[in-house]
Amino acid sequence: MFELAIIWDWLAFAVRWLHVITAIAWIGSSFYFVALDLGLRKAEDLPAGAHGEEWQVHGGGFYHIRKYLVAPEAMPEHLTWFKWESYATWLSGAALLMIVYWAGAELYLIDRAKADLAIWQAIALSAGSLTIGWLVYDRLCNSGLGARPTTLMLLLFVLLVAMAWGYDQVFTGRAALLHLGAVTATIMTANVFLVIMPNQRIVVADLKAGRTPDAKYGRIAKLRSTHNNYLTLPVLFLMLSNHYPLAFATEWNWLIAALVFLMGVSIRHYFNTRHARAGDPTWTWAVTAILFVLIMWLSTAPMFRSVDEAEAHAHALSPRQQVFAQAAGYDEAEAIVLGRCSMCHAREPFHEGVRRAPKGVLLETRNDITRAAREIYLQAGVSHAMPPANVTWMEPKERAAIVEWYRAAAGAMPMLLAGN
Repeated sequence: MFELAIIWDWLAFAVRWLHVITAIAWIGSSFYFVALDLGLRKAEDLPAGAHGEEWQVHGGGFYHIRKYLVAPEAMPEHLTWFKWESYATWLSGAALLMIVYWAGAELYLIDRAKADLAIWQAIALSAGSLTIGWLVYDRLCNSGLGARPTTLMLLLFVLLVAMAWGYDQVFTGRAALLHLGAVTATIMTANVFLVIMPNQRIVVADLKAGRTPDAKYGRIAKLRSTHNNYLTLPVLFLMLSNHYPLAFATEWNWLIAALVFLMGVSIRHYFNTRHARAGDPTWTWAVTAILFVLIMWLSTAPMFRSVDEAEAHAHALSPRQQVFAQAAGYDEAEAIVLGRCSMCHAREPFHEGVRRAPKGVLLETRNDITRAAREIYLQAGVSHAMPPANVTWMEPKERAAIVEWYRAAAGAMPMLLAGN
């Protein structure tokens, strides 16, 4: 019979795979339509209401595409809606957030040296912040700033930077950047679900009723779509950041995130300009490179706390951690982890070439080890993922000892198999 910890880990993998697939579909269609929209050309034979057309070749065939700025004179018999890609991406991402960061709150979400939160408080902050981010953004768009898109974009940037800083005050660095990506993705999907799609439905209803659709609905949708276009690349960076401690486990991670948003603008500006046939702004690549070098420099800043400082902020073990610490075989497992893993998974790693603990996971103290019990079990016990390439020569009997320790604790409290 499969253990719940293994089933849970495979579930996380399956949801992550689904999230990547749907994100590819959403981002791919988004990039395509932005490029198509910017590449439209005028033609003498355009029908009434048509804004432009584009000829494209792909897959051995030619495509002739026309865009109506508001709507055609009559409702077409067949109409393809592009919406499920966005919805599925957000839903799968939300599920992954719950599986990894809510169920694994003690390891991945809560940093008790920053904020001594109960698990329910951390989850409430996580979920509530996504809603608050959208409400503030939506209020800005619905204000008079909607007619001043540049000012609105600057305020959106300030809002996201403020949220990056705020997340870093209460969550782990890894969770802070991930949540910044999540709130940005929430804004993007909510734009589709709550603004763009409802406006398109109004236009379709007007066409079916024989009414002339109001052009304002197209303008509103265009504004939100433009925001989504410029936010896409930063979201991708933030979602990938959890694999790179130099991005999330540094003192200036929130400022790194701010610069990533600027890089997203510079890169998209280049492609948008090219697709619109409005020039070749190669200077944007120089700006992007400078921003990236600045990010690399910021990532070399010292860690927040030394080992001594971290110990000074250490809190008592949680009930779940106490079970692991008191389980049979803990002392042997701790000695194995300290001898085979802690040279990399340290606040100040001393393994050659490692500047930050992989994925920000620390394995130096009893508090560290009991927090990461499930990950140790899966990565170094059940599988041979850690140490990578077995560089510290962990022996089979040591892996077996880790498995026995974890299962002893899990036997005392079965629900721990689904958590940490």
